[in-house]
Amino acid sequence: MDRRSRLPVALLTVLVLATAAGCTLPSFAPTGADDPAKPGGSVGSSGTTSGTASWKPCPDVPTDLVGRAARGMDYDCATVQVPQDWAKPTGETYDISLIRIRSDKQKNRIGSLLLNPGGPGGSGVDVAVYLSFGQALGGLPTSVTDRFDIVGFDPRGVGRSSPVKCIADADQDRNLAADQDPPDQAAFDEMAALTKKIADGCAEKYGDRLHTFSTEQAARDLDALRAAVGDEKLTYLGYSYGTLLGATYAQLFPNNVRALVLDGAVDPTEGYTSGSEQQAKGFERAFTNFTEWCKQNVGKCPIAPDARGAVTDALAKAKTSPVPGSDGREATAGWVFLGLISSLYTESGWTSLAEAIDSLQGGDADGIFELADQYAERGPDGKYTNLFDANLAVNCADSDQVPTVAEIRKLQGEWKTKYPMFGAALAVGMLPCAYWGGTRDPYPAGKAAGAPPILVVGTTGDPATPYENTADLANMLGVGQVLTWEGEGHTAYPSTACIRDAVDGYLVDLKMPKEGLRCPAK
Repeated sequence: MDRRSRLPVALLTVLVLATAAGCTLPSFAPTGADDPAKPGGSVGSSGTTSGTASWKPCPDVPTDLVGRAARGMDYDCATVQVPQDWAKPTGETYDISLIRIRSDKQKNRIGSLLLNPGGPGGSGVDVAVYLSFGQALGGLPTSVTDRFDIVGFDPRGVGRSSPVKCIADADQDRNLAADQDPPDQAAFDEMAALTKKIADGCAEKYGDRLHTFSTEQAARDLDALRAAVGDEKLTYLGYSYGTLLGATYAQLFPNNVRALVLDGAVDPTEGYTSGSEQQAKGFERAFTNFTEWCKQNVGKCPIAPDARGAVTDALAKAKTSPVPGSDGREATAGWVFLGLISSLYTESGWTSLAEAIDSLQGGDADGIFELADQYAERGPDGKYTNLFDANLAVNCADSDQVPTVAEIRKLQGEWKTKYPMFGAALAVGMLPCAYWGGTRDPYPAGKAAGAPPILVVGTTGDPATPYENTADLANMLGVGQVLTWEGEGHTAYPSTACIRDAVDGYLVDLKMPKEGLRCPAK
């Protein structure tokens, strides 16, 4: 599917914190997108960005992504240089690409709203474009676009910003096609060997630079971007992994915070293993919610009433008799599982999942491949963006407490018992960082002392960043306040009027919503 030809079905199917080379997540960047950024700010001898970003029109970016620009919006791009290692600010640099979107109805401008869609590995340039299309299409409301420049950026190592690229497309295909629950030791060892090959290839290419892709380094970049766009204090909207980036920023630069919205919370106090288990729990809960929806909406769910049985059967058959797709691939258990993961990010994806499984039962695998490829950013030519590469580089740089390969094999069995559909895959998904080279650079996990109130938004049915993380992140920061959406899918803003009004009031007027506010699903 060429996603440049139309707007995405769900603009806010944003990325999540993931650990697996085989379970990395959906993003927005189209395959083969050209670099739109133009030369911009420079790095001074102190290591901070000097001057302002040098913006130049780039209407080709929205045209390339979705076929047109949003009506009444101007698009400008810039590149800002930052140190590769903020501990050595006068050394080599990375380029950070930005896009600024400004409404022609803007008045009483407050400043810039910087965006991060998550991942790690998601393109903030792309998500800013999608969100510029307005509330009717799932984008930002005019109450925000009339008061802020919308600024998206690709973090270091991502997309257009000195991208990490060290995984061969053929290896990525093999990895995603593999059974994410290896049934025996031989199959596990084969997957481990492929994972090690990928990790070794990245270490060979990037060597002692691997640690520079950490979240703390990116958070320091974020302060340079704040200065480059000319804001005294940062206004920021971060989804999923973007909540971790924002929380890290708040700890490092609490006095530079104006307003942070952290939607789809990652809990920085969780260890690497417990975070993976939380995701298994979250996806298991979302899958159960999907199966219950099928029972209650038989007309919309062709695999009702036993959707769980249908998906389980499809995975089992894919292990022995995979259905061929029209492009020559076979819909193995790995591809079916990836399609399942992809569809659980939004409630609207449930219908697509049911239809894809129903078609698969009838001998047509193309629906499953469409879901899987959207998630993995695989183009029709079999080429991938650098989503997986960046995801691994950031996650593994951040993680200094990683289980051993033997411990992962043990957890595979234990988690499968606790979370039958997702536990084994989320355990096996920890393999890449077990083999990852280079030093680690873990992010801080403490109070944002001196920062103003920070809004932390959670969704009760979130599969990827479970709702339980919301209060944990707010409490860790010490200045966080929880806003709850009693809905399904990954992240909340701007899904409903209740959520929009609460978040917009905070972003525009710095007015926190009522303590303990819970917004209904509809």
